[in-house]
Amino acid sequence: MAIDFYWRLPTHGDHATIRRASLDRGDWSPLSAGSQAPGLTAAGEEDGFRYIDHLAEIARAAEISGFIGGLIPSFPNTDDPWVISPLLARETKSFRFMIAFQPGFLNPVQAARLSASLQRATGGRTVFNVITGGGGPSQLWWGDSFSHDDRYGRTSEFLDVFKGVWKDPGFTFEGRFYTVRNGGLAPLLGREEIPEIWFSGSSEAALQSAARHADYYLSWLEPYDQLQDKFAKVKARTAQLGGEQKCAIRVDLVARATEEEAWRDVRIGFENVTDETRARWRGQPTDSVGASRQAALRPTEAKRWDELVVGRNLWGGFNLLRGGPALGIVGSYEQCAEQLDELIHRGADAFILAGTPHLEEAYRIGEEVLPLLGRTATAGLLQAAE
Repeated sequence: MAIDFYWRLPTHGDHATIRRASLDRGDWSPLSAGSQAPGLTAAGEEDGFRYIDHLAEIARAAEISGFIGGLIPSFPNTDDPWVISPLLARETKSFRFMIAFQPGFLNPVQAARLSASLQRATGGRTVFNVITGGGGPSQLWWGDSFSHDDRYGRTSEFLDVFKGVWKDPGFTFEGRFYTVRNGGLAPLLGREEIPEIWFSGSSEAALQSAARHADYYLSWLEPYDQLQDKFAKVKARTAQLGGEQKCAIRVDLVARATEEEAWRDVRIGFENVTDETRARWRGQPTDSVGASRQAALRPTEAKRWDELVVGRNLWGGFNLLRGGPALGIVGSYEQCAEQLDELIHRGADAFILAGTPHLEEAYRIGEEVLPLLGRTATAGLLQAAE
């Protein structure tokens, strides 16, 4: 079975190293000597190299290194994925663009027309990462005060309408959140393929919506038994509806030639974490089940980096070193490949990988880790046990 690998594109600036938290690539933090994209000339002026140029370098590196596409995240502190995607499509050949978005913020008919146009322009390279929001202050930043379950209800209706107007000329829908009469895309747009849907969320409402609408159910990395159980639940629910669900994992890697090198980078990064970052790490109120499951993995006041080791080659402090999920994989190239092999054995059909800095790590993981998949000792033991 072919496993699809995507790479993450950092639309919020990037660190030059995981050992240091400063964002010195991109203009999301004050420019200084050594900054890139843009950098500063000898006269202290911007050198004209924009951050979109750096993102294009990352996308090309990932494409060359064997990644089928890239996730373009959407947070208050990022550029907008709908704008970034067509710009990067012009810089790559077959690279797919996974647009993260919250359906409640778009009209589903307009979203369908927008997506069909993007499919036409890029040769069908659009993929969706549908997210429904984490609740709390972060959701109110978007002006969205809907409750957790109402947000999932709205997402489900959005996707009903989105698919309906794409497939059905004269589409009519009467729902709680949307009403459409005699809708439908123009024939030229309606001939395009509907983008593949990757669906995120760990709550009961999320699993139900994923079973109805998702091509891939996407989860952050969690302890493997817990993750396998979640995959089994969503696959069972999809099967009850007569479908088949694929599952995918979003995870960061620190992969080095030796395990000692990998853990040394993590240790140095942990020792450089500021008190401000630690305070932010303690978190804000959220009704996100996924975020709560990540928070439950780690001691809240860890003083040492190794207090956050939660399993073999698994570390629960990644969100101290950069934003995003807490749990990631640390080890030699062979150990990282073994962990990915084990996740495949436990039901993963695809991955979104990331590493810091994203440009160099796209090459490193593409050249050093992905070629080892299926050849590791773990893969051999798993095959022998089947």
